[in-house]
Amino acid sequence: MTNEELQKLVEEISLQFFKKPFNHQASFNKRLKTTGGRYHLSSHQLDFNPLVLEKHGEEELIGVIKHELCHYHLHLENRGYQHKDQDFKQLLKATGGSRFVKTLVEKKEIRLQSYQCQTCGALIKRKRRVNTEKFGCQCGGTLKHLTKTK
Repeated sequence: MTNEELQKLVEEISLQFFKKPFNHQASFNKRLKTTGGRYHLSSHQLDFNPLVLEKHGEEELIGVIKHELCHYHLHLENRGYQHKDQDFKQLLKATGGSRFVKTLVEKKEIRLQSYQCQTCGALIKRKRRVNTEKFGCQCGGTLKHLTKTK
């Protein structure tokens, strides 16, 4: 989908669900990583993450468009446009917009680091590596790193 097609889709959704025209610019923004879309308060421009369309399809993108249009129309009407505001929550529910976008980034596998105390034999697991020269066990013993590094 091109930016022109996106612009046309946003304008159609605005008229169909909000009964109001969308008079500003909508475009894809590849720099967005974890969010589905963004509304600019100063320029009233809408940015959308192209990964929403690629990973989850047009139906999910339409939900994000409705969400951002809720911010847009409420802000222009000087009503509560933030996520916490009741006006926003009601309009989002009435139009069927999505509250959250489905995940866009794959989670990294976390390798736990294993350490064993040389004195008491306690097994300690950590997400991050520990400097065994500086830190030790609660009993005062020294730690030995058990996890193999690649």
